[in-house]
Amino acid sequence: MAEQTLIIVKPDAVKRNLAEEILSRFKKKGFSISKLKTFNFTVEMAEQFYSVHSSKPFFGELVSFITSGTVVAAIIEGDNVINVTRE
Repeated sequence: MAEQTLIIVKPDAVKRNLAEEILSRFKKKGFSISKLKTFNFTVEMAEQFYSVHSSKPFFGELVSFITSGTVVAAIIEGDNVINVTRE
């Protein structure tokens, strides 16, 4: 059965026009993109998304970074996609 995972191309990579290249690497490995969305995190969204890190000293910097520009979010599907994305 195919797995799904979320990939977020972060603001620095989007600013450097690397989103397409990053996503194409997954396609070349035989994975498909089932959903794709470009958006900007609000502070509230970022705080909720990264809430697991809220007590850590880097939390503020993490929220600032992810809200600093546009991100590209994609749902990637395929066999063993979770392990491959963690490599």
